[in-house]
Amino acid sequence: MASFGWKRKIGEKVSKATSQQFEAEAADDKDLGDDDDANWVHAAKRRKEILLEDCVRRSKELKDEGANLAENRRYREALVKWDEALQLTPEDATLYEMKSQVLMSLHEMFPAVHAAEMAVQRNPRSWDAWQTLGRAQLGLGEIALAIRSFQVSLHTFPMNPEVWKEDLSWARKLQEQQKATKTESVQALAKGKELAQESIPDYDFESDEIVAVCAAIAEKEKALSTAKTMVIVSASGAVETVTEQDNCPATPDETLFIRAR
Repeated sequence: MASFGWKRKIGEKVSKATSQQFEAEAADDKDLGDDDDANWVHAAKRRKEILLEDCVRRSKELKDEGANLAENRRYREALVKWDEALQLTPEDATLYEMKSQVLMSLHEMFPAVHAAEMAVQRNPRSWDAWQTLGRAQLGLGEIALAIRSFQVSLHTFPMNPEVWKEDLSWARKLQEQQKATKTESVQALAKGKELAQESIPDYDFESDEIVAVCAAIAEKEKALSTAKTMVIVSASGAVETVTEQDNCPATPDETLFIRAR
């Protein structure tokens, strides 16, 4: 029967020199592994940078192509180019601002406002994006919002005379006209209500004149109701309508006429 004993630890019989040599080789392998990991991370980072550079370069090419098409009034083709560019650089605020301008030229105001809003979201300090947004809002009749957008544009770039002299001045003029039109409409509505109230006289239905008129109408209706109307057809076929009062003489001889009521 075998006796029970503790299990020996692994490596108990390995010499010290062999153990040190093994540890050294393991350290060298670890250094090589670390170097390989570092090289792989660096290579991946470099490939990503190259890919981003290619995207930016291709996006710029598409942007320029779209700009040339827009200058030649080929707006739909320009929009296709800029949409392709946005797939590569979705954070480019300039692309959205250019899209908004072209959409306004096509009288598509809702998409134009949306594109301009995307532009200011991506670059809130872009004065031209705020200017384009204000113009698109004017196209929708949102005058108050347009004035605010022009003011933000001027706050970002105060030395821009175009926004101050043209866009903001025109928007304020439209706002004044809108207020004047609204005031005239309210006044006309109030005047119409006053005329409607004045056109209905305040009759006193219990006055002597009204009572007398009503009595006369009642007497006339009573007289008409007492009259008797008959249709008489003669033997020869002639038709005659006769109104007979209560005190009128008797009708003609029945041998000559046929009475029909």
